[in-house]
Amino acid sequence: MGRLAVILGSGAAGPGGAEVVAAAEAHATVLRRHAGEGGAYVLPHRIDHAFNLRSLAGAGCDRVLAVSSVGSLDAGLGVGELVCPDDFVALTSAVTTFEGPRGHMLAGFDPGWRERVLGAWDAGGAGPLRDGGVYWQTAGPRFETPAEIRLLAAHADLVGMTVASECIVACELGLPYAAVCVVDNLANGVAARPLSPAELERDRERNAARLRDDLAAALPGLAK
Repeated sequence: MGRLAVILGSGAAGPGGAEVVAAAEAHATVLRRHAGEGGAYVLPHRIDHAFNLRSLAGAGCDRVLAVSSVGSLDAGLGVGELVCPDDFVALTSAVTTFEGPRGHMLAGFDPGWRERVLGAWDAGGAGPLRDGGVYWQTAGPRFETPAEIRLLAAHADLVGMTVASECIVACELGLPYAAVCVVDNLANGVAARPLSPAELERDRERNAARLRDDLAAALPGLAK
């Protein structure tokens, strides 16, 4: 069996991110999706997913666990919760590694790999991980308007800007892919007050401690 790959999101760039990266690196090859040349931050719509996933495959990785910061489209799914989605909507994503008819393919989270992730989370004593949910990918980089969120919330549970495109490329490269989404904020218009970037960063930092502990508990089982 090849090596486990863990892709970390924008939360890994915050003050608590170094501990999250260290927890993952103890058991996996780690890629920080927003890290550009010289450590510069790469906006979601400019990430080269094909380059990232090919790099992991070239390093001997044969399965991918993606960790992503998301907004919740449901006030009942609160900040700090972790979700392992089972489907996505990505109507604006045109990413592909193929030329010609091969680009017309089915893509999605790998069912067997998802089950392994959920099982390892439970067996390792990590915190609760919700099984299932729909991730809606928007183009970014701006946050969505309240009207857009009302539209999305009728069909999905989570909103983000990267996971679906990443999953599509992983499927094309034959890499089983599953995601653990960290709810770092209620999407714009879901909470009683407007979304605050400062509050988002504060909650990301708070969630980093739990994510670090959960990865340390679950990854040993997934790395085998």
